[in-house]
Amino acid sequence: MKTIQVPVREQVSPESQTIFDQMQKRLGKVPNLYATIGYSGSALKGFVDFEAALNHGVFSGKEREAIALIVSEINSCAYCLAGHTLAAMKNGFSKEDTLNIRRGVTADAKLNAIIGLAKSVTVNQGHADVEALENFYAAGFAEDGVMELIGLVTVRIFTNYVFALTEIPVDFPPAERI
Repeated sequence: MKTIQVPVREQVSPESQTIFDQMQKRLGKVPNLYATIGYSGSALKGFVDFEAALNHGVFSGKEREAIALIVSEINSCAYCLAGHTLAAMKNGFSKEDTLNIRRGVTADAKLNAIIGLAKSVTVNQGHADVEALENFYAAGFAEDGVMELIGLVTVRIFTNYVFALTEIPVDFPPAERI
């Protein structure tokens, strides 16, 4: 069976190379997952643009990382759990917070509503439990939050699936198992 390797810059399109250059400047490296998505300039650009747009929505950086953690936990994505544990801690979560989010429970009621809905959407393939949706609305969110949460779940499912299919090397410190 053919395996997909992490490409080097010269193996991808000029469009992907441009995005690689931007990532190199911003992050100091091109993470293996992004590089692998870069086999398709269209896929990489679409992913980066979609994720960037969602970064300016109703959710804080911490809340977006919590969504990434719960979705990646459900999908058993070691790559995304590693990257987003690191990012969550840079956004102010403790290591224990990240583990609790992955378990689906936090001390914060609003965050519980967010991860509860993200978990329900992911587990039920878009068909969220009524209670999870009601809790989300009760926490102060509206329809824009629902649409953005679905977007954030979708972005993470995309990266989870890329890793599941490619099993490229994880280039972040591994996340603790729960």
